[in-house]
Amino acid sequence: MWFKNLQIYRLPADWNITPEKLEEQLAKKPFQPCGSTDLQSLGWIAPRKDGGLVHAAQGQMMLALAVEQKLLPASVINQEAQDKIEVFEEQQGYAPSRKQAKEIKEEVTLSLLPRAFTRRRTTYIWLDAQRGWLYIDAASVAKAETVIETLTRTIDDLPLSLLKTELSPATAMTQWLTSGEAPAGFTVDRDCELRAPVEENATVRYVRHLLGAEEIGKHITEGKLPTRLALTWDDRISFVLTERLEIKRLGFLDILKEEASQSAETADEQFDADFTLMTGELARMMPNLVGALGGEIK
Repeated sequence: MWFKNLQIYRLPADWNITPEKLEEQLAKKPFQPCGSTDLQSLGWIAPRKDGGLVHAAQGQMMLALAVEQKLLPASVINQEAQDKIEVFEEQQGYAPSRKQAKEIKEEVTLSLLPRAFTRRRTTYIWLDAQRGWLYIDAASVAKAETVIETLTRTIDDLPLSLLKTELSPATAMTQWLTSGEAPAGFTVDRDCELRAPVEENATVRYVRHLLGAEEIGKHITEGKLPTRLALTWDDRISFVLTERLEIKRLGFLDILKEEASQSAETADEQFDADFTLMTGELARMMPNLVGALGGEIK
């Protein structure tokens, strides 16, 4: 299980929970598929097939939130409701009131829900209670917020906060690009996005392009700020840092995955090896990244 994105949250140093206690609390909200009249259903599932709701290894814990949604396009509902409204007008001789039209639309929605297709997605969470971190493998803030809302409803006293650093990512990335020097332990790769913070939202993107300090500096002088920058840490992990302090396009070099596969013989052992190696590498990288951003604001 290799994460592809990281939405990063902080926990107080004195907060802790055992896997057994966490399992007990997650069991209060297990996943159940959508009922015939449900638009959405969510709940906790086992991260590993045939495992518990909490996968624990080397002091680290993984959780998984399943979200199932009915696929019912608004255009289908509106067309069906319009047909019903036209029948109403023919039978009654007048147009329905706003309240009646709303009730017709609600009835149509309920009638269509049992026939709608469903889509399910799973979002994985890594809880590093020893170091006070919680990471969500989500590409968007909206998906992460769904996880956080469900976590806070499920786990008693979960004092989460976003990671805050002395330097904003945009400020730090500006310094690295204009100086041509990456922070210690990192190298700047060839992908970058700069955007002007004005109404026009002028944007420049570099993809697999050598990021020359002079060329980039010109864009920064014109008022554009870096919003995304590709980096590699210790020649082992590559990722894109965003201005919101999100980590995207997380990639682990092949040598790491080979190390994990060499130590596993079964699927369960492979899952444990992947999780242990991934969390171990990221746990080493995060202090370096926070340091490169001027340190953490407590």
